[in-house]
Amino acid sequence: MTPHHAARQTRLWAALDEAGIDVLFLPPQADLEYVTGLERRLPSFGEIGYAHHWVAGALIVPGAAPVFVLPRMIREFDLPAGVDGDVVTVSELDDGAAMFRAALDSAAPRATRIGIGPRAWAQTAIHLLEARPGAQLIDAGALTNRLRRVKDADELDLMRRAARLVDAVLADVEPFVVAGATELDLASEIDLRMRRLGSRGASFDTGVWSMGPSTARDASVRLSNAVLAPGAGVSFDFGAIVDGYCSDFGRTVHIGEPGEEYVRVHELVMAAQEAGRQAARPGATAADVDRATRAVIVDGGYGEWFRHRTGHCIGKDVHELPYISEEDHTVLEPGMSFTIEPSVFWPGRVGVRVEDVFVVTEGDTVSLNEHPRTLVANG
Repeated sequence: MTPHHAARQTRLWAALDEAGIDVLFLPPQADLEYVTGLERRLPSFGEIGYAHHWVAGALIVPGAAPVFVLPRMIREFDLPAGVDGDVVTVSELDDGAAMFRAALDSAAPRATRIGIGPRAWAQTAIHLLEARPGAQLIDAGALTNRLRRVKDADELDLMRRAARLVDAVLADVEPFVVAGATELDLASEIDLRMRRLGSRGASFDTGVWSMGPSTARDASVRLSNAVLAPGAGVSFDFGAIVDGYCSDFGRTVHIGEPGEEYVRVHELVMAAQEAGRQAARPGATAADVDRATRAVIVDGGYGEWFRHRTGHCIGKDVHELPYISEEDHTVLEPGMSFTIEPSVFWPGRVGVRVEDVFVVTEGDTVSLNEHPRTLVANG
């Protein structure tokens, strides 16, 4: 176990004690990777592709090593370096429910308040209640998010590498944004280049879509085999994963000489992002950042076409709480990382977006991305 993981487990134990949680079940997602180093080897952890898939995860009791309960397929193929803690392996012909119950009885024989991590299977929750009738299941999502919300220097270094990776990919792909190429061509090139530069994979499905007077496309269709035409803005939305940490990034590239409205909207969207960055200070709220970003676009006359939240926190998951949105009043702290991603998407008229990952510091809020935000027009 690394010193990082040992320290994180100690913090988790303290949080569990404070919340009065006797045992916590974490599925093999970001929370478990954060506290134990058990790497998510997608898609095997995310699909019903093996027997007893619902048992996959770990039982964590304050002061004790984790007890992992894993289907045989995961134990055989997804633990090349092993894990620190006891491992119960459930083979295909085993009674998975009985072994799961025995593991719970061994790890926490008197537990009556059982925490359950986000994204655990509903079957897991059912079997936990069957194994411990009368126990109280507690949603531990807010607890684990609070532990992960503020990134340390090593985490931020990995996120910076993930951000610089996508910077480099778009710099290489931008010259290919020309009439006659397809959205699918560009997305495939992006995914290939991210892999070649060391990304574990895409942090979410890569989006490439074109909007403008020459197309009635809406931003709800994020990728197709559509052929790019002059007069359109081609928007990008993609991210990499470096040692388990994500990036999320976007720009829009125009094909041909941009018209007056596109230029005006591009300037407006970039100004909106800068307003959001300036509003993001320790003590401000996520809603404050959303409000400052949105006001620029509303005042510019395009508020109806800024049709989504301003951003979201990011780390081991590409979308983490808190959200940079009007309903989220979480107070920002130094070390919190999040996207600011304003856009104007008006079908049949204009489409522009920008997205970067920012980090709150004691003195300023800084971007982890370095790719220019200046208007780019090809052809």
